[in-house]
Amino acid sequence: MSQRRRPRVLAYAAGLAALSAVLGASTIIVLQPHWFIRILAARSPSVVYFVDTDEPVVALTIDDGPDGATTPAILHVLESYEAHATFFLISERVAANEGITRDLVERGHELGNHMTRDEPSVRLSPAQFERSLLEAHAVLARFAPLRWLRPGSGWYNGDMHSIAALNGYRIALGSIYPYDAQIPSVRFATWHILRNVRPGAVIALHDGGARGHRTVETLRRVLPALRQRGYRVVTLSEAWSYR
Repeated sequence: MSQRRRPRVLAYAAGLAALSAVLGASTIIVLQPHWFIRILAARSPSVVYFVDTDEPVVALTIDDGPDGATTPAILHVLESYEAHATFFLISERVAANEGITRDLVERGHELGNHMTRDEPSVRLSPAQFERSLLEAHAVLARFAPLRWLRPGSGWYNGDMHSIAALNGYRIALGSIYPYDAQIPSVRFATWHILRNVRPGAVIALHDGGARGHRTVETLRRVLPALRQRGYRVVTLSEAWSYR
């Protein structure tokens, strides 16, 4: 495997693993320090971890939809608090949920590309990665323009980065990840988000099944608290406009 193809320790999960060797995994889970996110962002400035702004905006991103049961519930709670999000959709899940996908766009939310299937993108060869990216694009672009890519599992390498850029995408990860895919606790996710939030933060949550139900409950707790603190919850593109 070439040096470019070797997964870089730039993805958020990889960075956490590296720092955990020094500080301990439990400390990383609790702290998720912003200074470390800034180091990752500085090493890879074309990848979006957060938006550098003083405006009281927070970008909400939601992965792995659409889901026939949980996505409508997420949309309902977002509407209740006048919040918007970027939904990183897995394209093979769209065919059974085209009405929901159209509804996302009509309600002012943004679509992002989360590839064709739920799998670690970094394990794909460059040709496989590009094929999956373009296949997902062909499905999702029927509903709205696309500019953001979030690789499956958050890992990426140099080839993936180059292929994304050549196809008009920018990789977007996040600065607040409450481990909702690993820790099935609404209380922890709520605490984690509210502890780490700051202007320009990018929050990553998950849709689908039990994760989607937890996201609904987490948003019911987080959104009013963010509003009380003076934050607006917006799409990634809207937050990006405040740089």
